[in-house]
Amino acid sequence: MPKRFRLTRRLPIAMTEDGYRNLKRFATDAGLDEGEALSFLFENFRSVINEENLTARLRLFNAEIDARKR
Repeated sequence: MPKRFRLTRRLPIAMTEDGYRNLKRFATDAGLDEGEALSFLFENFRSVINEENLTARLRLFNAEIDARKR
């Protein structure tokens, strides 16, 4: 039996402008709203990422985060 799709959690989140633009673009291309797009990405996280790229990108993001906050 298929799992019923309900959005049960609401999160107040802060995103960079670039991140939000990419989320909106992905959601539009996929025919989803932003919440559904985030749910899809996190429910399928392991299958939609490249772990080597994720590690490298996360390292860069963490190195730049203080400068981004200013």
